[in-house]
Amino acid sequence: MAQRARVVELYKTLLHLGRDYPKGYTYFHTNLKKAFMKNKHETDPQAIDKLISHGQFVIKELEALYMLRKYRTLKRRYYNQH
Repeated sequence: MAQRARVVELYKTLLHLGRDYPKGYTYFHTNLKKAFMKNKHETDPQAIDKLISHGQFVIKELEALYMLRKYRTLKRRYYNQH
């Protein structure tokens, strides 16, 4: 897949994950856009691949954050401290 397509796919995936961000979608979208705009002039293919892999790491971290939040909610709901 072309690097441009991979970057666009990464951006869309992150936008989708940002809907559940604890500080809100607008906060997430603003910072995501800043991060992508900061690196928009990058032309080195190795540097772009490194940035894409960092983006994939961020996706995994966000998914872990959301799973932890769901786990804590379920734990609170079913194992209420007396």
